[in-house]
Amino acid sequence: MSEPDRRPHQIRLLGQRRFAPFFWTVFLGAVNDNLLKFAVVLILTYQVNVPWLQPEEVGPVLGALFILPSVLLSATAGQWADRSDLAALMRLAKVAEVFMMLLAAWALSTKHVPLLLLSVLLSGVHVTLFSTVKYAYVPRHLAASELTGGNGLLEMGTFTAILLGTVCGGVLVAPQWGGTVALMAAIVLLAVVGLVAVQGVPATPAVSPGLRINWNPIAETWRNLDRIHHDRVLFMCLLGISWMWCFGAFFLGLFPVLSKTVLHAGEDIASLLLVLTSLGVAAGALLCEWLTHARDGDEPELGLVLVGALGMGVFGLDIAWVVHGISIDPGMASVQAYSVQDFMARPLHWRGLADQMLMSVSIGLFSVPLYVQMQYRAEPARRARIVAANNILNAVFILLSALLTWLLSALGLGVGGIFAAAVLLHGFVMLMTVWWQPLLWVQTVAWLRRWRVRSPE
Repeated sequence: MSEPDRRPHQIRLLGQRRFAPFFWTVFLGAVNDNLLKFAVVLILTYQVNVPWLQPEEVGPVLGALFILPSVLLSATAGQWADRSDLAALMRLAKVAEVFMMLLAAWALSTKHVPLLLLSVLLSGVHVTLFSTVKYAYVPRHLAASELTGGNGLLEMGTFTAILLGTVCGGVLVAPQWGGTVALMAAIVLLAVVGLVAVQGVPATPAVSPGLRINWNPIAETWRNLDRIHHDRVLFMCLLGISWMWCFGAFFLGLFPVLSKTVLHAGEDIASLLLVLTSLGVAAGALLCEWLTHARDGDEPELGLVLVGALGMGVFGLDIAWVVHGISIDPGMASVQAYSVQDFMARPLHWRGLADQMLMSVSIGLFSVPLYVQMQYRAEPARRARIVAANNILNAVFILLSALLTWLLSALGLGVGGIFAAAVLLHGFVMLMTVWWQPLLWVQTVAWLRRWRVRSPE
């Protein structure tokens, strides 16, 4: 008789109370936040103009408002999460979301620009809280061997929600799809459904109920990072996650410019690149549990991180090469505007799209094991504060990516050159990481050997 399969199956979690209500709560909130943000961007760019906010400034300003709470409030959110029942904290946040979306609906109906900006800022606060709580919740309810599958589902849900929210925001803002009324109904309905979903989240008692809040975010963040850096593997995981966001921001931030100035296409091509990125990361995240071949009782490992890093480098470099080839193509000079059909008819474009998809899958393979290790290695009584510190690092690295992109552009590099520089920097970062923490290489070799000799399913 064959041995029963003792591997955890992540899809089962979607039918279990310890995970399913939490997953849908996070998913619906992410859809709503991104729907609101993108709809407001389009409204302030194309429909409502004020002298103090020019259309070309709308995207950067709203992006800054959306990410600002992560920098200012993550440290406080982490402390509240460690001293509170996580389920109760999520319920409180979803009640607040309902009122927040009612305010946003009123701002949409009146086209009141300051209130629209305030709504995006409050949405950023909502994101900040849940980006801390969700990674603190998962290891409280899943076994070590389930963390890879659970985090894979969570990352898949997050990137799918970002995509769905962005697409729906763009569609619903159009008058033929309902315009303002449809937007108002959608954001309030999603908030109410999320409030219903969160009622099923099981109690998750506080790990540090007597914790005194330090209201100084800089001091609290520094204190957590100082404590973390003594665990070199944990510190490496936090830096690796932040580097993933930095690397991705190099590409995502240049999609509109790539579409307009290099590909001579419209916003639909930039949207296509976003779709491929989201679907690729989601697919890579879901693959992690199957690729690790985890079984009950197994501890999470880092074997996929360098595999994902290699894919990010190889496919990212080919994207840079493709973009460079398109930019120097003399035939492109006469192109006024590509339609999607014309764009898809060129083989070099297909190669670039395949590269983008595979690079995104690699990002999923790279990020999920790092999130799992962060949760597994973090001291339980401080886990939410460690996640909060990571969120602040993520925001700093994303801003660093924007600064480096601006600097490289000022030095005369085109889009392809900036992509190539990002990949070369990625290679240097990975080499230094393996030198600093050889465990990464050891576990990668162990994973490759295990994959090669494992028995057929």
